[in-house]
Amino acid sequence: MDLTRSPLARPFPEMSPIAGVKLRVARAGYKSWDRADLTYAELAEGTTVAGVFTRNVCCSTEVEMGREQVRLGRARALVVNAGNSNAFTGYRGREAVEAIMAQVAHHLDCLPSDVFVSSTGVIGVPLPKAKAEAGVAAVFEAPEVPYEEAALTIGTTDTFAKGATATAMLGETKVTLNAIVKGSGMIAPDMATMLGYVFTDASVDPAFLQSCLAAANRATFNCITVDSDTSTSDTVLAFATGKAGNAPLTSFDDPGADAFAAALHDVCRQLAHLVVRDGEGASKFIAVTVTGAESDDSARRVGLAVANSPLVKTAIAGGDANWGRVVMAVGKAGEPANRDTLSIAFGGHWTARDGLPVKGYDEAPVAAHLAGEEIDVLVDLGIGEGRATVWTCDLTHGYIAINADYRS
Repeated sequence: MDLTRSPLARPFPEMSPIAGVKLRVARAGYKSWDRADLTYAELAEGTTVAGVFTRNVCCSTEVEMGREQVRLGRARALVVNAGNSNAFTGYRGREAVEAIMAQVAHHLDCLPSDVFVSSTGVIGVPLPKAKAEAGVAAVFEAPEVPYEEAALTIGTTDTFAKGATATAMLGETKVTLNAIVKGSGMIAPDMATMLGYVFTDASVDPAFLQSCLAAANRATFNCITVDSDTSTSDTVLAFATGKAGNAPLTSFDDPGADAFAAALHDVCRQLAHLVVRDGEGASKFIAVTVTGAESDDSARRVGLAVANSPLVKTAIAGGDANWGRVVMAVGKAGEPANRDTLSIAFGGHWTARDGLPVKGYDEAPVAAHLAGEEIDVLVDLGIGEGRATVWTCDLTHGYIAINADYRS
């Protein structure tokens, strides 16, 4: 599959090493591509972990096992397989995951439950155990790699490596967060988005880390959509090695806890935006802000109805200021709304106010805004104080071309 770099791509950021994290990659050969497709992160003893996972009921073994593992709150390693999602594969898929966990656990002299596995790619094909085991054996001998190479290796239809970094002061101690994500299509997260991993040298109690990650996820990953499809493999994991030496964060009463939570939210937001910017076939990055809703949750659902509408997305792809399609999407959302208080704007230019077209409406500035790569849509429902922003991309012929050839 020939994938052209997204016109909305962003350069990979400079990242400092995280103490207690070693990254390596190898080629297991899950597909015919000539590239590394297995990523390994070795984590220091004492690393804590938190995670959010898809609620797709046809999820993979990796997701099922990961849900149980995060409850234990500890991690020593992560293995990510690209090219095969290992979802809908029954006992054979589970055997492959258990084999990987046992192999890594033997290498590190840890429990298999300390080894997390993620897989992404084609659904319905069991992960080939022999290739996986050979790939894991090879990655043990591989040299360490930077975060950008790890980000490239976990990708499938991604057209660029996606990463984010942030720092926070916990009292007198500076901590760093580095994060990578893969995702381009099958993006309408329900608890997480595709595969995302956050690494930090902070010392964080697993329960508090889980609380922070869940909150960040709700406002970032769960507020993006490319095509309204929720993956069977969606996973976001956060690993805290504790090597920075700060007093462990256990609640928001601890010094620096607010700063850490803000930094975690920041890297999750950055990653979420990068996934949308690499939406399959995307040419425009779209922010849909909903105000005046009955509640924040209601505003988010209205925003996603607009962002998921093929009619809205194709109109924006063509630069068509068809605000009637936004009216349609608001009306179908199933949320409280009033036709006679509804207002819509593109790029700060109102097209409709209080249920009526703006008198003397000039479409030229709106058309000029839609000709750009960064699109802002504002929907004011006029019935309450709820607000939310969701992010999406346009829908082009490129999306069809990529997915028509996906299994080849």
